[in-house]
Amino acid sequence: MTAERTLVLVKPDGVQRGLIGEVVARLERRGLHLVGLKLMVIDEDLAARHYAEHVGKPFYPGLVRFITSAPVVAMVWEGPDAVALVRSTMGATNPAASAPGTIRGDLAVSIGTNIVHGSDSPARAEVEIGLFFHTKELVSWGSAVAEWTLGG
Repeated sequence: MTAERTLVLVKPDGVQRGLIGEVVARLERRGLHLVGLKLMVIDEDLAARHYAEHVGKPFYPGLVRFITSAPVVAMVWEGPDAVALVRSTMGATNPAASAPGTIRGDLAVSIGTNIVHGSDSPARAEVEIGLFFHTKELVSWGSAVAEWTLGG
């Protein structure tokens, strides 16, 4: 099976609440492989490009205001079906609908402050990774446990 990559953001609320390590640990325990990570502040230009599909919607200004309000942690994770694995680990967008054991189900309290973002498709992941990372910032490395978690 071919490895897939996906973008994950620990949003400002997750950073402010000290949940970066918790998010990273859950994705590592899931068997995903970290290939890029950085702490950054998203400016309005990057926020507009990242949330372009929501321009004109009533919640768009608040979305941009929130994501630019404090640092985020941007990460790229790799593995078979990485997009689907990350999304199931995060839980539903609405924390009230998220299953216990998911990041949002255990840690988040509202749709507006739901700790994490993850790409919603492999095609979108490719676009989002390109927004947040230069190719040279992604590190390909061999994992000693890949045989068990990543299928070899």
